[in-house]
Amino acid sequence: MGNVMKARDLVLIEGLEVRTVIGIYDWERDIRQTVRLDLEMAWDISKAGKSDDIADTLDYKAVSKRLIDYVEASSFGLIEALAESCATIILTEFHVPWLRLKMSKPGAVRGSENVAVLIERSA
Repeated sequence: MGNVMKARDLVLIEGLEVRTVIGIYDWERDIRQTVRLDLEMAWDISKAGKSDDIADTLDYKAVSKRLIDYVEASSFGLIEALAESCATIILTEFHVPWLRLKMSKPGAVRGSENVAVLIERSA
């Protein structure tokens, strides 16, 4: 009778802004610019929903702190490369099975509010 879709719980981090060295132009290598991360991370929250214990869930504060520390210390030319590195950290260090990550560089193109890449990755 068709496929039954399994429920997918998500832990979200939205609008995480970090200042970093990002860009390919000489002037961009001498300043810090803001990048914005929006994350959707697959995680079964049912155990934490029953226990009400942080040990049973994906600690979004720990994920955020790790990404902030990494991005602040990084120096990439492209947001594509930074997005891939951030995705790898989340998948490997936090054992997230699937994620969607949007990496934005607000104001990168004159006349636009934002430019971004959106990637989905699985462990």
